[in-house]
Amino acid sequence: MTAVTVSMAAEVYPSKPIRLVVPFAAGSGTDAVARLTARALGDSLHQPVLVDNRPGANGSIAAEVVAKAPPDGYTLFMTTNTTHSANPSLMKHLRYDPVKDFTPVSRMGNLPFMLVVSPSLPVKSLREFIDYAKVHPGMSYGSGNSTGIVAGATLSRMAGLNMLHVPYKSTPPAMTDVIGGQIQVMFVDFAAGIANVKAGKLHALGVTTAQRSELLPELPPLASMPELKGFDITSWNGVFAPAGTPAPIIDRLNRELVTVAGNKQYAAQFHGFGFEPFGSTPAELGKFVTAELQKWAQLVRDAGIQAE
Repeated sequence: MTAVTVSMAAEVYPSKPIRLVVPFAAGSGTDAVARLTARALGDSLHQPVLVDNRPGANGSIAAEVVAKAPPDGYTLFMTTNTTHSANPSLMKHLRYDPVKDFTPVSRMGNLPFMLVVSPSLPVKSLREFIDYAKVHPGMSYGSGNSTGIVAGATLSRMAGLNMLHVPYKSTPPAMTDVIGGQIQVMFVDFAAGIANVKAGKLHALGVTTAQRSELLPELPPLASMPELKGFDITSWNGVFAPAGTPAPIIDRLNRELVTVAGNKQYAAQFHGFGFEPFGSTPAELGKFVTAELQKWAQLVRDAGIQAE
């Protein structure tokens, strides 16, 4: 594109619907965040923003779709630390680069995770769970994303547990199997799990963050257990565009997304499904991703996970 073409494109942007690609299935936490964001962004841009769920391969299917899309502002990516922090350490053959193939737009906030167990499990606290798991080796834990994978492996290593990892394509089917007792435990984001916890279908034991969450203050951090001291794994959400998307379009999108994240009208809805919203500049998100790639590489190494 010439400078004149870029300027003209930015002036009329957007002139058609925008696609917001999500790397997880409907019913996941990121999907819930994406749908509210899409509705709010569509209102402010006066164009429909359509959520396109592309689950599978730990989010890499969706990441490839966006990386290969035209850099015109009409394909965006609402994603998490799974595709942009953890996958390079979890997957040997990644067909996208989380830095080179994307243009950062804005962080959208954090998605805290909690440890939940099947109601059939006779435990009501972190202490009881750890003690029970030690004398019942081979319990199964499910995962639908990188946070679940790394948190489960980290818990097993730090607490000296022998648990079997059962990977799922996305969070909802894993959660269904915990509720049904097919597997016993998983780490689930607040957004996906909070309704089932409140309904008594899942028992929540603790949060993965170093401090208690204001959203579920009754849950202790896993780090409060002596054997889990230092446990701190936080999932984040952000919006990206394909590399090469014109700066004027990125700037426009950033302004709108930061407004959405900071809007009190939407805050109650975000909080209602367990999301802590806040925005950033594109540069801040880019710098954050670089740091998170190093952080998650260390988390994966410390958890003893081998890339597959």
